[in-house]
Amino acid sequence: MYFLWYMLIGLVAGYVASLIVKGNGSGFWLNLIVGIIGGVLGGWLFSLFGLIAVGTLGSLITSVAGAIVLLLIASGLTRRKRERY
Repeated sequence: MYFLWYMLIGLVAGYVASLIVKGNGSGFWLNLIVGIIGGVLGGWLFSLFGLIAVGTLGSLITSVAGAIVLLLIASGLTRRKRERY
């Protein structure tokens, strides 16, 4: 049951992060992947500062923050690649 809950949090986090960074959603599967990877990245980043996500809202905030960082890194890499050519 927890697996489905984390999938739902990842989907919401990916969608919210893509709205913040890109202005629109990225599709179901990409939002899900970005949200899950963002949750791991956000948990790691928050742990560097001594913060721990508590509860559903904390997990969502952590996932959204990590997903935003992930999307910003991805957009920076793709923007540099386009400027070369």
